[in-house]
Amino acid sequence: MEEIDLKEVFSYFKSKLLGIIIVTIIIVAGLNTYTILTRKPLYNSNTTIVLVSSNNKDYSQTDAQLNKNLIGTYTQIIKSRKVLNTVNDNLKLKYSYKELSGMVSVTAVEESDLIKITVSSENKEEAADIANEIAKVFTKEVQNVYNLENIYTLDKANISKEPYNINYVKDNIIYLAIGLVLTCGVVFIMYYFDTTLKSSEVVEDKFELPVLGIVPLESRGK
Repeated sequence: MEEIDLKEVFSYFKSKLLGIIIVTIIIVAGLNTYTILTRKPLYNSNTTIVLVSSNNKDYSQTDAQLNKNLIGTYTQIIKSRKVLNTVNDNLKLKYSYKELSGMVSVTAVEESDLIKITVSSENKEEAADIANEIAKVFTKEVQNVYNLENIYTLDKANISKEPYNINYVKDNIIYLAIGLVLTCGVVFIMYYFDTTLKSSEVVEDKFELPVLGIVPLESRGK
């Protein structure tokens, strides 16, 4: 295997530095353009509900156990067809149940009586409206089904200012790394398969012939 002279490699990369920079910039610009054209910004809004004492009594151990048992059921009711279809009708949305269900995620906070409802949408105002409406409809549904008033909205959903699925700083750092790796990889391949004789030392080493003279390159001015 042919040995690689690191000093020679460094010199070769240095001679191609301008090309490396230009190609890397083109790659970063291309990936940014692709991101802008293909990735749709999505906004998250979430509301948090808490399970409290039923029938406005003092919160007791019985209430705590009841709420603990109901949390799993409540998370399923939130994404039930009846709740989401009612939300769809109330807000005059045009989503199917499956589409709306895919936009909603429900999380029970561990070791607490909190349930977080998160809605993702391309429309940030719509995401907040859906989350708040789900909490409202769900509360009424629990009252109808269980005859309980043990749900309190702790935090209403606010309109998100930034999309959660796009981070231009992070993306550009990744794109820059990709551009440098690809460009430097191509330059190294070019160097490895470059069969030109780059110095008198290479001639002596490869052909075992003495160098009698060297004709230097000279740039000719106008």
